[in-house]
Amino acid sequence: MRRIHDLMRCVAILLIGVTSAAVSAQEWPTRPIRMIVPFPAGGTMDVLAREIGHHIERTLGQNFIVENKPGAGTVIGVDAAARSTDRHTFVMVANSFTVNPTLQKSLPYDTLKDLQPVALVARTANVLAVHPGVPAKTVQELVSYAQKNPTALSYASFGNGTTAHFAAEMLKLRTGIQMVHVPYKGQVPGLNDLIGGRVQVMFGNLPEFIPQIEAGKIRALGTTYLDRTRFTPHIPTVAEQGLPGFETDSWYGVLAPATTPPAVAEKLNAAINTALDSPEIKQSLTKRHLDPLGGSRQHFGKFIRSEIDKYAKIVREANITVD
Repeated sequence: MRRIHDLMRCVAILLIGVTSAAVSAQEWPTRPIRMIVPFPAGGTMDVLAREIGHHIERTLGQNFIVENKPGAGTVIGVDAAARSTDRHTFVMVANSFTVNPTLQKSLPYDTLKDLQPVALVARTANVLAVHPGVPAKTVQELVSYAQKNPTALSYASFGNGTTAHFAAEMLKLRTGIQMVHVPYKGQVPGLNDLIGGRVQVMFGNLPEFIPQIEAGKIRALGTTYLDRTRFTPHIPTVAEQGLPGFETDSWYGVLAPATTPPAVAEKLNAAINTALDSPEIKQSLTKRHLDPLGGSRQHFGKFIRSEIDKYAKIVREANITVD
């Protein structure tokens, strides 16, 4: 009889906990939502977070604050989010989040245990660009120049483990050319040095690069989807210029600390999907050369695991290391 009593007591406690979590999720948010962006202000991720945030403010009725915490290949910002227990702190991540478990020797957080998926937000193609002083207008001309001048080229990335880093190392692996890696704390500083000629080559995101390409400050050689993007159909892909299968992109998603109640994460997921379905956000993303994604938390979780496996293979094959 006592066992039955104890069992009923445990069930009652569990039901109270579930009910409390449901009520808590209904009341959430009770204060401003904080989104950590592990890159400097002004980049694609920063702008995307603010665009989505304006819509979430209207949906959830609380202010949306973006906090930039760049550095260490996004580890500083991600770790700050992983340590949070306030139920109102989240972090926007990109490909580097799924690269770091393989590339970084030690992380202050557990990638799959200390954070949980909220929503996959958007993606964009990368573009291979050079300073106008580099005598190359195609990928093959760049390869030829690098082969003849093996110490002439350095390439910028927006941090170790970012798509800019991986894409350049993949190019080196596929062609056998040499280029010196110069990592920056974000895309904008690297792009500025590409424009200034302090580095000669860079893979970057379309949103930042297109205005500079159109202004003639840098020269586009190829984009990195397998097919030409709807935004720049006049720019050939890297893959069609003698490197079949060459593909990279930059994706963006939102994570929550593992301590965040799942119902709260679901509520933010719904708000993000609502934002992505709005004509206003669709128009804004198109203007910024971004393809909206969205979907369930479960889908994003599976995507994260597949990306970790994909980049682990690339790290091994290209022998990529942190500079």
